[in-house]
Amino acid sequence: MQILMIMDNDPAGMAIAFCNAINRYSEHTCRVITTQERYGFNFESDIHIPDIEDDDFGEIEQLLTDSDIVHFHMLRDEHSHLGPLVIRDYISGKKILHHHHGHPDFLINKDAFNEKYKKLERQVVVSTPDLLKVARDAVWVPNLVPIHDVQFMPRYELSLTRESIKICQSPTRKFHKHTEVFKSVMAELTKIHPNVETVIIEKTPYFECLRIKKACHIIFDHMRGWFGIASLESLSHGKPVIAGLDDWNIKCIKEFTGAEQLPWQIARNRQELADVLNTLIGDSDLRQSIGQQSRAFMENYWTEKHVLQVLLDTYETL
Repeated sequence: MQILMIMDNDPAGMAIAFCNAINRYSEHTCRVITTQERYGFNFESDIHIPDIEDDDFGEIEQLLTDSDIVHFHMLRDEHSHLGPLVIRDYISGKKILHHHHGHPDFLINKDAFNEKYKKLERQVVVSTPDLLKVARDAVWVPNLVPIHDVQFMPRYELSLTRESIKICQSPTRKFHKHTEVFKSVMAELTKIHPNVETVIIEKTPYFECLRIKKACHIIFDHMRGWFGIASLESLSHGKPVIAGLDDWNIKCIKEFTGAEQLPWQIARNRQELADVLNTLIGDSDLRQSIGQQSRAFMENYWTEKHVLQVLLDTYETL
């Protein structure tokens, strides 16, 4: 099959990650078209519309013509355009998939989106388990990270550093990720543990963000019940990762992985966050042990092939 992914900006770099995995591990081929850049993360890209300097959209037209599956991410659909080309002119007879990543416009207008997909008999996949409660009849296709690429390999010895313990969060949108609560808790903990440093990563190119996170000792995701790419990246790095996973997300993760125990350190409110951080700050051996469990979890249960198979199985049902 020839798969064409289309979106505005690449959500957390997941489109290119899935594209690379498809091309690396399957007999299918995949290409990615993006139309804009947001947040300055500089994710790897394939065909980026703003980079086209002339009026020749022949390659894009050929990809639209030859594709067997058109895989829309975020809010894109066939009524949008790619330069002078209108996508709907090329979708006759093709299989179509809609992939949602929690965009606010989708959440606010979920009923309208659900009715549209029902009317069109379109399959929807979602990136996190919480969205299964939003998108009707959706399939959860977990996000993936290429855990064997050097950017995602662990540095366990950093967990033993005692001179300065760096605790990190990398929020795309601070208002959405309990960043102010995190900063408040850290301000109190630094009075008890003066060797602790708070690291907030914002508007930083992706690979630089990974480099900074790898040099930290503890990672905080958020407490909204689900988990972000930040969790998976840092579990792959072999770090203790704190998130407020709710019972629904825990259930879905266990069903996907088959694991009885999950590596996340659970904190669902401010006090639990303070308690977990205080414990981890004070025990380097515990940080080391949890970090090793984090990496082992990704190696055993969250490989590219494991995640990719969920998407490939979904393609087969279209």
